[in-house]
Amino acid sequence: MAVSFAGAAQGLVYRQNLTLAFSNSNFNRTKLQFQGPNPAKSQSLSFSSQLKLANDASPRKHHRSSFAQTDAVRHIVGSLAKAGGLRFAVVVGRFNEIVTRPMLEGALSTFKSYSVQDEDIDVVWVPGSFDIPVVAERLGRSGKYHAVLCIGAVIRGDTSHYDAVVNSAASGVLSAGLKSGIPCVFSVLTTENLEQAFDRAGGKAGNKGSEGALTAMELASVFEYDLK
Repeated sequence: MAVSFAGAAQGLVYRQNLTLAFSNSNFNRTKLQFQGPNPAKSQSLSFSSQLKLANDASPRKHHRSSFAQTDAVRHIVGSLAKAGGLRFAVVVGRFNEIVTRPMLEGALSTFKSYSVQDEDIDVVWVPGSFDIPVVAERLGRSGKYHAVLCIGAVIRGDTSHYDAVVNSAASGVLSAGLKSGIPCVFSVLTTENLEQAFDRAGGKAGNKGSEGALTAMELASVFEYDLK
């Protein structure tokens, strides 16, 4: 590095010659030069560099994440066409039977539409929705079934009993599936009134028992043919 200063009688004249040079494994040579008549004014800057990276002129050109290097992504989807030959259990709450029975009928009709034979379906009636989970878990653990469909109806009343039953039924059915290793499908209606329940038991909102049967067949197919 070299720096020179010069002064004149008429005033101070500032002159600077600055040269920086450095080199390493990545840079052949880089020079910085500064020159100007007055330090208060902006100084001109010239910069030249040559960059060479060892072994690869453009190391990131062909870089790809390891997650993107797979040849194909496999998508697993249950097939309703494979439901024939699989076995199913249906647990039905007898409380509000005026609602749960048409839901059961919808489920049985749907099973039949996809070639599930009557002898491959067992229906277990329990007093109410609160009692469904314990029976579902026992059926799942038996090893006889590929899926368990849980049908019930809880209609809001004037007390907090509704919330206790709904929460227990929902968490209980989930727990039954996790503990047994068999899909346990939650088709328990939780409605504000009887009209809403009828709408979902074959009325204008469809039949949730039938929808539950479709879910049970799809999950059973995935477990039996794809996740073993």
